Amino acid sequence: MSTLPRLGFLGLGWIGRHRLQALVEAQACEVVALADANADSLAQAQAIAPQAATCGDLGALLAHELDGVVIATPSALHAGQCLQALERRLAVFCQKPLARTATEAQGVIDAARQADRLLGCDLSYRHTEAMRRIRHDVAEGLLGQVYAVDLVFHNAYGPNMGWARDMQLAGGGCAIDLGTHLVDLALWTLGSPAVQRVDSQLYARGRRLPARPQDVEDFCFATLELAGGTVVRLACSWEFSGGRDAIIEAHFHGSAGGAALRNRDGSFFDFVAERYQGTQRTLLAEPPDAWGGRAAVDWARRLGAGARYEPAIESLLPVAQALDAVYGR
Repeated sequence: MSTLPRLGFLGLGWIGRHRLQALVEAQACEVVALADANADSLAQAQAIAPQAATCGDLGALLAHELDGVVIATPSALHAGQCLQALERRLAVFCQKPLARTATEAQGVIDAARQADRLLGCDLSYRHTEAMRRIRHDVAEGLLGQVYAVDLVFHNAYGPNMGWARDMQLAGGGCAIDLGTHLVDLALWTLGSPAVQRVDSQLYARGRRLPARPQDVEDFCFATLELAGGTVVRLACSWEFSGGRDAIIEAHFHGSAGGAALRNRDGSFFDFVAERYQGTQRTLLAEPPDAWGGRAAVDWARRLGAGARYEPAIESLLPVAQALDAVYGR
């Protein structure tokens, strides 16, 4: 029997408030407390959940009786804040990336396993109807053997938070910000094959960066060779000149056909999926599709149904390891 989990929300910028709104609208939780150091962000969040207590930090949030915590703070804080919550034996849903490095991610996953608490990460593109349909077709063998994948995420804008452009605070630039989604989609869709080799080129304002860069990149090319022979190529960037807000695409090339996800009209939110055979195409999914909060709602509902630690979260480790290799660390 499911019960509504009692949740606290830490970090209430745009993404944090969006996830809060999605959970409230889905009636998937009881919002107990809200925490953010920014008074304006806190006030906007309280308008969504007026019954919730307000706090300035994680310590005050953890003083409340909670079942779990939703974290949407700067990347440098994710691992430490997850550990604090897990030490209190609370479930955690964290914005991506779960941590800045694979070592940090491993520590959080180990803590969740030891505490036997549900750990989730907001890899939200998995929950688009477009990617669900493509993954289904790959799993059913409708594309044959997938031997190549092309992934693109170009953003005409860039982060306006100072921490996101600091290597120590963010763990990287566009590759960890946007490329995390791309690498995850490839491995998730293909059934989690091992990554055997990674080659990458990173740039900052057109300047090629060295291995283990100290500067944050705004453009990344990378090639991943997977067990079984599949090759994944990805390109991602901030402040890209592409004549639109964003270019987001995922192409899967198989021996019996192909499939692709594309954003429509430069949108960050509207996606079309198609399957191809020769010159023929089959529409798999198209807008509207309100997918943004699905990952959080799914986590909250599983928590309410009594879910504890789930080994599926360990699929984040190969993604973090591949990103480490992109940065030469």
